[in-house]
Amino acid sequence: MLKRTVIKLSGEAIGCETGYDDVVIASIVKQIIQVVRAGTQVALVIGGGNYWRGRQAAPEMDRVKADQMGMLATVMNALYIADIFRRNKQKVKIATPITIGNITALYDKDTAIEWLEEGTVVINAAGLGHPMFSTDTITALRAAELEAECILYAKNTDGVYDSDPNKNSDAKKYSTLSYQTAISQNLNIADMTALQLAQEADIPSYVFELNAENSIVDACTNYKNSSGTYIDVSADDMLM
Repeated sequence: MLKRTVIKLSGEAIGCETGYDDVVIASIVKQIIQVVRAGTQVALVIGGGNYWRGRQAAPEMDRVKADQMGMLATVMNALYIADIFRRNKQKVKIATPITIGNITALYDKDTAIEWLEEGTVVINAAGLGHPMFSTDTITALRAAELEAECILYAKNTDGVYDSDPNKNSDAKKYSTLSYQTAISQNLNIADMTALQLAQEADIPSYVFELNAENSIVDACTNYKNSSGTYIDVSADDMLM
């Protein structure tokens, strides 16, 4: 069982055409509460893609303004998820690197670790507080700062493949993978800054399918020998 982890959720994973996918969110919250009560300290990073995807949504926009809107989208998602945690009697805090009145707490490493050690779920929102950086980057940064054992990437695929499985029927999945290969072959796990940061901090990552049954529980308890892809500095590149 992991002692401390940072879990990355995409905005698309929790959203749907009518707003939020409450069935998916209920499963996420239930599983996280289960692992927290079993002893895993959980920090979350939630994307904002269900609301806004920067200049992919409006190519003509100024990049800085588009990214700022994306930061606010992650805050809205954090508020929604936090409210569901509270309704399920789970302590939760939202931390942002920028001041947002009394809506969120200003991120501080020592305080965040205190919350985690108290069994509080810490949701990191608003990215780095600056444009040009993705939520992948803040995921790796928070993992390094908070000394997480592993970064968990919840995806809509069941791991990392040597090519796009939606385009290549012969694509093969990695069971284990080195950061060097992931970076050199641009395997689309996370952005390059995030992968390089995790590599330098020597923090492994695990990529798994969010919608698989008990996927978060399984990732926290059996991430080295489960059905997803385990990535580490010294891992061998093993195709299934």
